[in-house]
Amino acid sequence: MPVASIRFSNPPPTRLHRRIEERVATAETDEQLVRKSQQGDERAFGELVNRYESKVYSLALKMLRNPDDAEDVLQDTFLRAYRGIKAFQGNSTFSTWIYRITANSALMRLRKKQLPTVSIDDAEEREAPINIADWAPSPVEQLLSKETQQAMNEAIEALPPEFRQVFVLRDVEELSNSEVADILDLSVAAVKSRLHRARLKVRNRLASHFSEPNSRSAMGAKS
Repeated sequence: MPVASIRFSNPPPTRLHRRIEERVATAETDEQLVRKSQQGDERAFGELVNRYESKVYSLALKMLRNPDDAEDVLQDTFLRAYRGIKAFQGNSTFSTWIYRITANSALMRLRKKQLPTVSIDDAEEREAPINIADWAPSPVEQLLSKETQQAMNEAIEALPPEFRQVFVLRDVEELSNSEVADILDLSVAAVKSRLHRARLKVRNRLASHFSEPNSRSAMGAKS
């Protein structure tokens, strides 16, 4: 058999393959990068920024609905993280910690815009868990018109800051109730309560939006 016709079922690794394998083998975890950052390794902190900057910006943009504000929150988040990395004790994951900083920074910016805030009393913390059906997208919902998507964006934007936080993290970012609770430093019951109220507000606003064309059509028919 000619040498050229021989095929290996597992071809020998090339230099490129070996370099890739070496990089994968030496890939550092968030925990390792955090420890190095706490020791003053700026390269390690830069790697954390590279890993999370797009996620932080995306979350900020979904909460604030403004690219410039989201960019400001992005910079503020990593500045706060850089200053506070040595105090990070690892009681939560780095991703939870950085999301918490992002959510708090976005909340402060929303409050500066003098949007209505929500008074959360002790009763909410003790409130019994509420069973709320998940908003898993159906095939119809996946084909929402551009107008409907705009109406949804406006409904989210109209939410009070504390409700918007929970709604975006839970229903837009699709985090679990316990993850949202960790990020916002709330009980799971409080997260469910705020989420329930936020969903009601969004649904009511959407219902009002979709009823307006019908109302106008009915008025036109009577005239």
